[in-house]
Amino acid sequence: MTRATKTVIFVILCCISASGLYAQSSSKSADTSKHPMQVRQNPNKPKGPKGITHELSAGIRLNTDGWSAFMDLGKVKPLDLKRRDMFYKVRLFQLEFTEKKDPREEKINGVVSSTASSSSPKYIYGKINNFYAVKLGVGFMRMLAGKPDPGAVSIHWLNVIGVSLGMLKPYYINVLSDPSAIKYSEATAADFLNKPEIEGSAGFSKGLSEMQFIPGGHFKTALHFDFSASRKNVIGAEAGVNVEYYAQQISLLANQSGNPYFVDMYVSFQFGRRW
Repeated sequence: MTRATKTVIFVILCCISASGLYAQSSSKSADTSKHPMQVRQNPNKPKGPKGITHELSAGIRLNTDGWSAFMDLGKVKPLDLKRRDMFYKVRLFQLEFTEKKDPREEKINGVVSSTASSSSPKYIYGKINNFYAVKLGVGFMRMLAGKPDPGAVSIHWLNVIGVSLGMLKPYYINVLSDPSAIKYSEATAADFLNKPEIEGSAGFSKGLSEMQFIPGGHFKTALHFDFSASRKNVIGAEAGVNVEYYAQQISLLANQSGNPYFVDMYVSFQFGRRW
């Protein structure tokens, strides 16, 4: 083999080696560009489980003038990423059904007529109307004290304002002197308050077709206590004040002046989930 031939073969081998090294370098560069997260992590991405953003709960309220059943849908707004599961700033949407009662109401037994085969039903003496309301409200709940310790009770301040739709239904009773159930009026006022003549209530369904719908508004403020040890659960209680105002006076008992407003104190208990 001549010297010129050896020189040509050496040059060819050098070119092949250089091409291989370039290909390997290009392959590594392509892999890095396809998977940038393997080289550099996003420093702004929060670590740990996903933060809470919503909650849904339902419960019951015991009011000084009745009772309520309600449902809350909340959007959680954390103070920051580090404390997203410790402190809650919640915007609430609330749906509530309530029944109003006069604190002076008294349920007693009716008289037994000569044709009755059993005891007469009970009735509320002097009651002339049932009053119910459906309320839709929006509000905010801000944390005052409590967490971050897991399982610690947190205390929040709640404010809700909204619209109300009142439903006024006449209260019917059965009396010995009339074969038909009667409702309160000037003509029946004497019979309505004459205990020896009253057999009992005519039942809830009587008077439904005569129900009046009365618009109004409401506002409540309360302290909310969250007892849940898990970030996914809602176990809470509230104590607060509720105010409602309607477009006309509401009368519940005979010989008592009606009012367009109700003011009551309440305690409530609720359960639900966060996600």
